[in-house]
Amino acid sequence: MAAASRNLISHLRILLSSTVSETQFRTFSACSSQVEELRTRIIEGKPGIMTPKSKRTGAIAVKCGMTALWDKWGERVPITILWLDDNIVSQVKTPEKEGISALQIGCAHKKEKHLTKPEVGHFRAQGVPMKRKLKEFPVTEDALLPVGTTISVNHFVPGQYVDVAGITRGKGFQGGMKRWGFSGMPASHGASLSHRSIGSTGQRDAPGKVFKGRKMPGRMGGVQRTVKNVWVYKIDPARNLMWVKGQVPGAEGNFVFIKDSVYKKPDISTLPFPTYFTPENEDQADLEPLVADLGDTDPFMAAD
Repeated sequence: MAAASRNLISHLRILLSSTVSETQFRTFSACSSQVEELRTRIIEGKPGIMTPKSKRTGAIAVKCGMTALWDKWGERVPITILWLDDNIVSQVKTPEKEGISALQIGCAHKKEKHLTKPEVGHFRAQGVPMKRKLKEFPVTEDALLPVGTTISVNHFVPGQYVDVAGITRGKGFQGGMKRWGFSGMPASHGASLSHRSIGSTGQRDAPGKVFKGRKMPGRMGGVQRTVKNVWVYKIDPARNLMWVKGQVPGAEGNFVFIKDSVYKKPDISTLPFPTYFTPENEDQADLEPLVADLGDTDPFMAAD
């Protein structure tokens, strides 16, 4: 009797274990199929509706230099000219595959012989032309674009504010007065060959050291800096040029990274989302430059 009960219990355990394993396998298979569908989803390049929480991609530009223009009211405007040299989407990163939502943008052309083998393999795997500069911009999922999408200067609207980041001009080893704006030592009495010295850097026996981070002479420039709230004065779609008011970091010929301003957010109703898609019947060479709206009130007459 005892042996029969033991056999019955063992058979029940086998049946239960097989049922549980089959259920787990079905659940795992369903999850795997869902993940595979998400990984193989197709990102379409089409206009959408931008929400207040949406975040568009940025662009890479070449700094061409500075000049000055006079607006319709006769006011002199300092201008920096930026050239968006053939920006395209070179890679798409999704939360299902890479864990983040971002777009990699490539700018300017470069010959294959000037690239490393890993770089050439990356461009060939994505099926895009060889690019000279790459930059990754975090975006929201509704702003993802397919690989190969062109990012033109129409991505930005005249009158909006942007943030421009770049590598500042390297000025080499500089003293405390030039690097940090120190006033220096006395110019005549009481200073012997120490007119541009920074002075004392520490205390007495306590603490008996110079604290880390003390402003001293050293290498100046050559670091990445961001200029915020740069006003877009004009764009030229025919030449992919952008005129912005004021200065941006870097020397002529350097790459800078442009994105929508964080603090002075543009009007989402005026921005093309997720980017500007050129109509089939539109010829870029025939487009006229677009200038920001300066209003109908003369600022010089209003001041009077």
